[in-house]
Amino acid sequence: MPLTVLKVRHAAPGRHADMHGLYLLVRESGTRSWVLRVQHAGQRRDFGLGAAHDVSLSDARILAANLRKSVRAGADPASDRRERRKLVPNFEKVTRDCYEAMKGGWKDQRHLSWLSSFERHVFPQIGTKPVTTIDSAAVLGVLEPIWLTIPDTARRVLQRIGTVLDYAHIKGLVPEEVSLRSVTRGLPRQTRQVTHRAAMPHADAPAFMKELMALPSTLGRDALKLTILTAVRSGEARCATWGEFDLDRAVWSIPGARMKMKEAHVVPLAPAAVSLLRALRKTHRELHGKVDPGSLLFSCTPGKPISDMTMLKVLRDMKVGDATVHGFRSTFADWVAECTNVPKEVAEKALAHRIPNAVEAAYRRTDFFERRRALMGEWANFLAGGVE
Repeated sequence: MPLTVLKVRHAAPGRHADMHGLYLLVRESGTRSWVLRVQHAGQRRDFGLGAAHDVSLSDARILAANLRKSVRAGADPASDRRERRKLVPNFEKVTRDCYEAMKGGWKDQRHLSWLSSFERHVFPQIGTKPVTTIDSAAVLGVLEPIWLTIPDTARRVLQRIGTVLDYAHIKGLVPEEVSLRSVTRGLPRQTRQVTHRAAMPHADAPAFMKELMALPSTLGRDALKLTILTAVRSGEARCATWGEFDLDRAVWSIPGARMKMKEAHVVPLAPAAVSLLRALRKTHRELHGKVDPGSLLFSCTPGKPISDMTMLKVLRDMKVGDATVHGFRSTFADWVAECTNVPKEVAEKALAHRIPNAVEAAYRRTDFFERRRALMGEWANFLAGGVE
C-alpha cells in the first residue's frame, strides 16, 4: 500500500515501501530519507534521493520517476554521479577554504579551536563527502556521538558547519542554502550545567601567598604572584609585555586586543606588585642585556608565553586542593564583598567586567581608577597578612 504524508511522518524505524521501488528509510535515531531501488545491467542498486524533511513524498515520487526513466534510456546513474562528484570539492576542502577566508578577521585564538573542532569531530565522518551531499541527516550523524558528552562543543560544531555550508552556497558550490534548523529535533535535550572554577577561600589566601613568596623565583610562580596581586585573568598576565608597564606611575595598561571584552584596561599596581615587577625586570636585563618593550615577561621561548598549565602546576605542587588560577579572581571578589565596604561596581571594574545594562554602561563613564588603586593596595596588604 503506498505511503501517505502521515505515514511518512510517523513511520517506525525500518524500510517502508511506497511504489515502483521507492522506499522510506527510517533510522533508529529518527532520521528519514528516500531510497530508490532499481535494476540496472542485471544488478539491483539503491540510490538515495534526499532527506524526508527536505524532499516531500510527492517530490520523492517525481525524482524516482525521472531516475527510472533515465535508467530505461540506458544511463548509468552511479557513473553519472561519480563523474559529477569529481568536479565537486569534498567537505573538508571547502571547510579549509572557508577557514582561510575568515581567519584574517579574528583578533584572538579562536581560529585555532575552530579548525581543530572539525579535525576532531567532523572530518572523520563527512570530510571526504562532496559538499553537495551534506544535508541535515549527515550533520545529525556528526552530532549524535558528542551531543550529550560535550554539549558546548557540539553546539559550536553545529554552528560552524552551518557557516561552511553558507560559504559553499555563496561560492556557488551548493545551488541552494542548506538549512540546519531541524537538526536538533533529532537529538535529545541537553541539560546545561554551569560549573564554576574552584576558588581558594579568601581566608586561606594570606597563608598561601606567604608560602608562595618564600619559594625560589620561577616563571610560573612569578606569573602566579602577579596574577593574584592584580586580579587579572591568567592570559592577561601570561601574555604581558614590558611596554605595557609604567612602574614609576605604578600602572599596567593592557590593550583591548588582549582583553576578553576587547576594551583596554588600566590596572593600578600595588607597591607589592611594583616590587615584584622591578625584580623581574632586573632579572630580564641580566639575562638578555636589555629590556625590549615588546618582549614577554613570562616566556621560555622567545615570542611564546608560558602556558596556563605552568601556573596551575605551581598550585598542584603546593598541594592546595582543587583551586585554580582563574579561581583567584573569585577569591578577590569574595574578599571585597565580605571584608570591605567597597561598592560592587568598583570591584567589577577592577575585574574588568562589562556592565550588562546598556543604558547604565552608556552613562557610567568613570573607571574608578583612584578608588581601585586604594582597593588593590588593601588587597595586597591583606595577602601579606595585614588586617582584613
